[in-house]
Amino acid sequence: MNIKEIQDEIVEEFSMLTDWMDRYSLLIEMGNELDNFDETYRTEQNLIEGCQSKVWLHAWIEDGRIRFMADSDAIIVKGIVSLLIKVMDDRSPDEILQSELFFVDKIGLKEHLSPTRSNGLVSMIKQMRMYALAYKTKMENQ
Repeated sequence: MNIKEIQDEIVEEFSMLTDWMDRYSLLIEMGNELDNFDETYRTEQNLIEGCQSKVWLHAWIEDGRIRFMADSDAIIVKGIVSLLIKVMDDRSPDEILQSELFFVDKIGLKEHLSPTRSNGLVSMIKQMRMYALAYKTKMENQ
């Protein structure tokens, strides 16, 4: 599936739940399904700045595609980062850089987060795009 199709799937899944407590439960469930985060990557360098909670994001390139792993000390935030990974993991740098992440607005995520969590969401997206740009540049210069 491409990025748009995955986002459409997320929007559909969240639209089935009208109550935001149910949506938060779904986010928590998604966060719990994240792959185990390798403790060696729980470093200052992998901490995302601008998040109220601690969020670690590690990225690497594998066969020209960017892979992500992440963790957070807050269960809702862990769910949010799991959504971002679901959309952007195992993509080429160009796919990530050219994608429009419409699912965030369509599921009403930003307006149901505190301002600090909303800023954290923006910081997570920005960091993932920065990794994509860095790996794109590195690949072009090889």
